[in-house]
Amino acid sequence: MSNRNHPENDDAPDLGDEAAEPARIAGIGRAEDRDGPGVFVPPPLQFGVAVASGVILDGTAPGWPQLADPVRFAGLVGALAGLVLIAICLGLFRRFRTRPEPWQPDQALIASGVYKLSRNPMYLGMALLCLGIAMAFKSLLGIIFVGVALVVIGRYVVAREEAYLARRFGAEYDAYRANVRRWL
Repeated sequence: MSNRNHPENDDAPDLGDEAAEPARIAGIGRAEDRDGPGVFVPPPLQFGVAVASGVILDGTAPGWPQLADPVRFAGLVGALAGLVLIAICLGLFRRFRTRPEPWQPDQALIASGVYKLSRNPMYLGMALLCLGIAMAFKSLLGIIFVGVALVVIGRYVVAREEAYLARRFGAEYDAYRANVRRWL
């Protein structure tokens, strides 16, 4: 979008639509300039920062309680289950020819496979993966931080996505939302 229509920018060069492209990709800018839920920080990054911060802080906190060894095995199983769930979700996105990135517009509403059980199985998979990693490292703070990330994603990512999907798919999404739980 050009800045030429603003009096204070009379001398500004006309950059055309190319200047708006990075903002559109990042999901920022005016709502009417983009199609998508407007997610600012990618959920994998939020989960990754949460688990990494917890593991690092646990390693530097002397005297902080460590989780028992059997928790490590459970963590590895949980991480593997999370990876499998993420892979299943990515396969469905590919099959339906739509993008998994929440800042990209959706081409299709996926309501089959694991999406019959949860409206957010991808985020559940990410949470399982990161909880499993935190458990494998015996990191209590990692588990707590992943829980916090899950709450933040539910509040600031899922809520935006659901509003976008309701606008994008209308009655089809409303029917899906009425029949499938948000998480489990």
